[in-house]
Amino acid sequence: MRNAALVLGIVAGLIGMIVGTVSYGWTTFVAANPEAEMWNFANPAFVQAVSVGGPILALAGGAMAKVHALIGGVLLLLSSALMMLAFGFNVGTMFPIALAALAGLLAIAAGKPDEPRAHF
Repeated sequence: MRNAALVLGIVAGLIGMIVGTVSYGWTTFVAANPEAEMWNFANPAFVQAVSVGGPILALAGGAMAKVHALIGGVLLLLSSALMMLAFGFNVGTMFPIALAALAGLLAIAAGKPDEPRAHF
């Protein structure tokens, strides 16, 4: 389960980077063109912060899932929740949100680590 969490978390982070780049660019475009204000997000500063931080949390959580599954799982679930709040669930965001959430659940469910030391 740890390997699955690692792979899914990294894939979620990579897809999330594409979503984040588009979202950050869109908020910057709307800020530069006031006539496009009707297509702006409700909280553009939050969207910009999550555009950068959400994929980084998914990548870090996926990378940590093999050794520190509990911490990695929490980071993956946090990434999924932040992306859901900032971008909503739609055709462009369904894969990074779902993959990060699944990876987080798999990492947390790996209660018996390969090493003799448990993480909770």
